[in-house]
Amino acid sequence: MEQVSALDDQPGQGAASSDNLLSVAEQELSDRVERNLVLIEEGLRNDVSFTSPVADATARYLLDAGGKRVRPRLTLLAAELGDGVNDQVLAAARAIEITHLASLYHDDVMDEAMLRRGITSAHMAWSNNVAILAGDLLFARASKLISTLGARAIELQADTFERLCLGQLHETVGPAAGEDPIEHYLTVLADKTGSLISLSAQMGVVFSNAPSEFEQPVVDYGNKLGVAFQLIDDVIDLSPAVDETGKRAGTDLRAGVVTLPLLLLRKSAETNAADAELLACIDAEVQKAIAAEEIAALGGVIEDQNDEDFDAVVTALREHEVTRETERVAERWGNEAIAALDQLPEGQIKDSLVKLADTIIHRTH
Repeated sequence: MEQVSALDDQPGQGAASSDNLLSVAEQELSDRVERNLVLIEEGLRNDVSFTSPVADATARYLLDAGGKRVRPRLTLLAAELGDGVNDQVLAAARAIEITHLASLYHDDVMDEAMLRRGITSAHMAWSNNVAILAGDLLFARASKLISTLGARAIELQADTFERLCLGQLHETVGPAAGEDPIEHYLTVLADKTGSLISLSAQMGVVFSNAPSEFEQPVVDYGNKLGVAFQLIDDVIDLSPAVDETGKRAGTDLRAGVVTLPLLLLRKSAETNAADAELLACIDAEVQKAIAAEEIAALGGVIEDQNDEDFDAVVTALREHEVTRETERVAERWGNEAIAALDQLPEGQIKDSLVKLADTIIHRTH
């Protein structure tokens, strides 16, 4: 592992020269990560190859649609805290990304999502049953990869899969009587998104033989970063930049998916008449949109559906203070993720993890 401090301490180097060396070190790290991401991408295509053409087509559908590959990138960065990237680290990164892809198939079925990554969702392209089975195939393939890494990897993957399922279950049934809906929602995000991002960093530490004391900090970092990641998605869902997000503004809202801006508005509506009026308008438009989707699914047509009315409530929610508050909450979770790295040694690896968090917090698509 390269240490920036070693470069900074070179005798006879001035500040400008030290900065140049730091830039070189950062570029070398970036190049290593990008080279290994290419290897991971190539490996993923082999990993999701099956003996059946229909299985290949469906299982590769979302893989071919692209993605940010945040999770494998995080695994590669965390591995730099140890001996660096090896075959086990690469296999772990691929298994985690495949697990993530599998969860997207199932999520889209449960959320009745129309789009994913700018293309028609798998269950819309084929059917619910085909999408579910494609996800199951990917979960199986991820488990097969993990099994090559030994008992510790199997245990970590099983624990994470349990959290993924619990997060989905709790999202589906909603908060219990007397439970704070916002706290419930944040717990769901930690399980559904934070768990897999956390595992990505943890696998990088474990399989690069990094010091054991680095494991918990990156676990905490990943959990909190996952929550921040999803909260920013809640904001992005309201964005009008369809070409960047790959979907229309308010897609989640239209499907009746719970988001933090909506939860904050519901809370504010308890004491604010204007917010109560806006909430009533949003609820009415969402119900109309859901009814339209149900009728369309049965081959019917809605005569008087007015998308302008729906777009208006999306705009109102986007411009409301609750969306600014969601951004602030996301930033707090991101800052807490960065603070979890305090126990790591100073240097380019820690700096890169901080930059990754900052990029996620401030992304626009």
